[in-house]
Amino acid sequence: MTTALILFAHGARDPEWANPLRRVQAAIRQRAAGMAVELAFLEFMAPNLHDCAAALVANGATKIVVMPMFIAQGGHLKREVPDMLARLRSTWPEVRFSLGEAIGENEIVVQAMATAALEAAGKILTRPPADFD
Repeated sequence: MTTALILFAHGARDPEWANPLRRVQAAIRQRAAGMAVELAFLEFMAPNLHDCAAALVANGATKIVVMPMFIAQGGHLKREVPDMLARLRSTWPEVRFSLGEAIGENEIVVQAMATAALEAAGKILTRPPADFD
């Protein structure tokens, strides 16, 4: 069984928005050599989830994990994404599709964001008053 991972994000009109996700993708590829790790987007950017899955299936993936790179469960993840997964499953019944939880709800991510926020706030608060925006 060939496993692939799709990092599924919202997308944005500004192409630079995806740069942190590309860094995550590169880090995962480095740690999980041999596993296909791709980005897909809900809107504004390509590829979309269906096109990304199609390419992975064409390259032999038989198990695809869709990892939502969202801060929390919202309308997209509660309503739209399950429907998208159902369409993928009906298009490729021979492929096992799994949906992860919103990455931002993982405790490791929560703690990392807290650490980063405190570090950033500390830098801002230690600037001279003239430097405040």
